[in-house]
Amino acid sequence: MTPKRRKNQSAMKMLGRQLAAARRAAGLSQSGLSAELHIDEETLASIEQGRRPLKYNIAEMCDERLGTKGTLTAGVENMPEVDQFPLWAEEYMDQEKVAIALSWYDNAVIPGLLQNEAYARAVLQNRVPAYEEEELEQTLRLRLDRQEILRRKSPPTLSFVVWEPALLVKIGDEEVRRDQLRYLRETAELPCVSLQVLSLDSPFHAGLAGPFALFETPDHQNLAYTESQRGSQWVSDPEEVSRLTRKYAMLRTQALTTQDSMGLLDRLLGEQ
Repeated sequence: MTPKRRKNQSAMKMLGRQLAAARRAAGLSQSGLSAELHIDEETLASIEQGRRPLKYNIAEMCDERLGTKGTLTAGVENMPEVDQFPLWAEEYMDQEKVAIALSWYDNAVIPGLLQNEAYARAVLQNRVPAYEEEELEQTLRLRLDRQEILRRKSPPTLSFVVWEPALLVKIGDEEVRRDQLRYLRETAELPCVSLQVLSLDSPFHAGLAGPFALFETPDHQNLAYTESQRGSQWVSDPEEVSRLTRKYAMLRTQALTTQDSMGLLDRLLGEQ
């Protein structure tokens, strides 16, 4: 039996937030609106939280009562069947856009924010199962668009620790690798960027369990994000975030300094 395809969770969440905003603008509580519409208050709460899809008949009633002029029914009619991007990926990008500080450790590939187009394409083409062509182009464009934060007028503070093998792997081909190293060298010169390479010669390595990122939000909340073969995960528990924060601090002490990391890139490029 073919499993039923789930609705787009992120679109459900967005539509729920629009409904909640319209309800509050109309001066209504959840209990007040649900009573007027003769629906269960828990049902309305679930819709606003994105846990339950907004049905067309309820959207019609909400548009009429809240004066949203067909906005909610249009949202229901045009909701995609499945997420264009996984919900966790959208949440990650939302946090990345607003973070005031980002620390990223990677041991397999160069971090996405530091990838040029050819290298990013080569990385995405190695996905198993393979992307369809249109999906690959959408994902590639999304990855490159994220790099806007590097060149903002007021960019976040960005720290990267990369294990040296990620610089040596010939993803794509040798030309792609060298062009990526040149791009990495140029990007590492940006005032907001700190790049450190954890050398193959280091007898210590605090990041053997895999890549992760740390975020500081505008309200100074600390979050973490981890990646593995089985998927990705947000971490908000303070104890777990603290553990990853300490791990990142240890990685920075084990890695080359920013100046020595630049020197390593120059040697790999044959410029010294």
